[in-house]
Amino acid sequence: MHLGRLALAVAVSAAVVLSAPFLGQLRSYLRAAFPGQFVTIVGAAIALAMVVIFGLALARIRHARAVRYAVIAGSVAAAVAYSYLTQTGIPEVDVVERVHFIEFGAIAFLFYLAFRPLGDVAMFIVPVLAALVVATFDEWLQWFIPNRVGEARDVFLNLVAIACGLTFGAAMESPRAFQFRLHPRSRHIAAVVGVGFVLVFAGFVNAVHLGHVLVAPDVAFKSHYTPDELRHLANDRAERWRVDPPTVLKRLSREDQYLDEGLWHIRERNRLWDAGDYGAALLENEILERHYAPVIDTKSYAAPELSRWPPEQKADAQQRAKPRAPFISSAEPYPILTTGKWRFWSPVLALSLAVLLLGLRKEKGRVQRSEPALD
Repeated sequence: MHLGRLALAVAVSAAVVLSAPFLGQLRSYLRAAFPGQFVTIVGAAIALAMVVIFGLALARIRHARAVRYAVIAGSVAAAVAYSYLTQTGIPEVDVVERVHFIEFGAIAFLFYLAFRPLGDVAMFIVPVLAALVVATFDEWLQWFIPNRVGEARDVFLNLVAIACGLTFGAAMESPRAFQFRLHPRSRHIAAVVGVGFVLVFAGFVNAVHLGHVLVAPDVAFKSHYTPDELRHLANDRAERWRVDPPTVLKRLSREDQYLDEGLWHIRERNRLWDAGDYGAALLENEILERHYAPVIDTKSYAAPELSRWPPEQKADAQQRAKPRAPFISSAEPYPILTTGKWRFWSPVLALSLAVLLLGLRKEKGRVQRSEPALD
């Protein structure tokens, strides 16, 4: 592997991840400075970047041009198709997603250049694993940033961008030598990076997707917190927000997950009310009053008006509500798993140990072939 190129890939990856808190501020600045031109400006920047990338590719490719140009064209076609199929119809959201796509394509490309000297299939496996580690850290950091969302599903959505970047890289800088069988050194590297991905991804799932089911006689809902933790957080926020309510979105701060959970239930309650499911809306409101009272009694950047139902609306809901079976809330916007931490981590650690032992084992009774030298 090429240590200089690996350092560059790691540096660019760190810059992409750590820039996440500032991207919201940059978008706000562009919207304020150039009203109505945000999509045009970002789209032009993307187009310029693509022109530069393709110019470099055309300058570098000297032989087997037809095949390599075809591979590049295929990667571009896949990127365009993915962008079309996943577009939301909201221009500002879609153009930001295209920037994100290019970022992870570039990260995969840089890791490919770093591991290309391995000379075997690891030059493709390891960059994918390394880019997934970066994607996991990116989603993990987003989960801590106010007004951003990070979840496990989004980590693997980056695989299309990673694949496009990898194929582009293979066409632009084709391997000097290649074989499918892993050299011992390549196997060791793949095992270490693979275990790194498994552990980082498991840590992310532990932080974001593991939680608890809270059950009362008539309602049940999922939360990151236990009942005792929710009571403590409710008392803490009620006291703190009396003097310092969260009315201003501070992008360079940590997300208040208690506030975020309360907002889930406000949105779900309001959605159920608008849908005419008054019984379910009433039970969502019960969850709010019982566990998230400070959220509905305090104005915030996400809810500029108080969200507690007035007595008249609550009485109206009680009159309209039809008898129903015990209510299970589905307010959470992403999956929350109720698997205990020990049951979750035991197979993760066992898998990691098995992969590490298999990857680092020494081959006996076999004459090792010469391996590509490190660049």
